Amino acid sequence: MILEYNLQFFAEGQGGEKTEPATEKKKQDARKEGQVAKSKEIENAFSLLALFLIMRFWVGTLGGNLQNMFRLVYDDIPTYIKNFNGYVNSRDIINLYIQILIEIIILMAPVLIIAVIVSFTCDVAQVGWKPTGKPLQPKFNKLNPISGFKKIFSKNSVVELIKSIMKIALVLIIAWNYLKKNSNGLFLLYDMNLNAGIAAAGNLVIDLGIRIAAAYLVIAIADYAYQRWKHMDDLKMTKQEVKDEYKQAEGDPQIKGKIRQKMREVSQRRMMQNVPKADVVITNPTHYAVAIMYDADNYAAPMVIAKGADYLAARIKEEARANDIEIVENKPLARMLYANVEVGELIPPELYQAVAEVLAFVYKLKGKVS
Repeated sequence: MILEYNLQFFAEGQGGEKTEPATEKKKQDARKEGQVAKSKEIENAFSLLALFLIMRFWVGTLGGNLQNMFRLVYDDIPTYIKNFNGYVNSRDIINLYIQILIEIIILMAPVLIIAVIVSFTCDVAQVGWKPTGKPLQPKFNKLNPISGFKKIFSKNSVVELIKSIMKIALVLIIAWNYLKKNSNGLFLLYDMNLNAGIAAAGNLVIDLGIRIAAAYLVIAIADYAYQRWKHMDDLKMTKQEVKDEYKQAEGDPQIKGKIRQKMREVSQRRMMQNVPKADVVITNPTHYAVAIMYDADNYAAPMVIAKGADYLAARIKEEARANDIEIVENKPLARMLYANVEVGELIPPELYQAVAEVLAFVYKLKGKVS
């Protein structure tokens, strides 16, 4: 028994396998939809590194200001109680909390501002500045449980799992090596007072955090390279998609060819209508034919009003015979006129003499000149 089959069923999508690099239009369309090569790990790594660097230079000032603020608040509590005979006015307490909140915001403002700047800079550095609201629009096709189930076991999920394992392993390895190296300093914490112990523990945490963030940055850079490769791979197109896009951008070549053909036909018909106005047709004699008209009252030189090669040349000569127009054979002149003068243009000065001799010959034949 012979089975019939269609090889297209084995092709990946319309037009076959996606082997062609994405065109600029495809990249621009993807960008408009919010599809860009972006790694979240870049932003996380730089934010983490910035956080610990800020703590290195700002945590002392932050801690001292917080201590002063709490000291002032607790020092004022007896005053509030004394002024109101054992009772505290709720309005004053609310004002106190508002004042505390403002002080905390002022203290944390540099940290928050730097965090926003780092996050914004990382995003712009990766994808440039071209905001779009398309990713925020709801897409109900994402609610498809089958598509969601496929994403769980997709290649991207495997990559994310590997990244998570690498990050956990990285933190554990760096933390273990660092704490093992500084284990003697940890035991000294028992002999320190509270402030000194907090400062020493803080330095350990900050140093460890900077090391983890720097190592995390290596993973982030590798992830960014992978995301760029994956983005370009996802945007690849089939040969058929490239052809369809070209047709949309440039127009169907067959349709454009038909349009050009129609335009040529219209131009040729208009040109053939001018042949009866010619004074002479200069020929090759078989390959080229050029119709010349000379109107001394309106033009400074003779004009080419029709020209053609092969079949069109034959039609020009046929039209000339039908209208009793002289046909003069002059091979060099016919080639020069056909190659250098377009329909509707005047004869160039270097050809005046040759064309004038032909016109004089024709006028003499027709008795226009003695």
